[in-house]
Amino acid sequence: MADLELDELKREFLAEADEKIREIESKLADRSPESVERLSYLAHQLKGSGGSYGFQRISTDAAELESAVERRALGEAMDEKIRQHAANLRSEIDRRSRELSAPSRAAGG
Repeated sequence: MADLELDELKREFLAEADEKIREIESKLADRSPESVERLSYLAHQLKGSGGSYGFQRISTDAAELESAVERRALGEAMDEKIRQHAANLRSEIDRRSRELSAPSRAAGG
């Protein structure tokens, strides 16, 4: 039963991660201090939570995104890297969501 509960918690995390990556994607072009701060905050949250739920790739991509956002705030040309890290996060969140919703997983196979 614990595995089913953990899977449910992971699904909830991934749903929240999906909302966060949508917000990140909507703010990528905005260079206002508020948006930069929010991007960094969202990436930081995903970094910590992803690792806690066993999603190391999400944690790593989020850490790289957080770093790139901070470097862009300091004046470095990081737009392409930021877009790539966000795309990597989107891809991994989508992939993990599909894995957890696969029928064979629910049937124990």
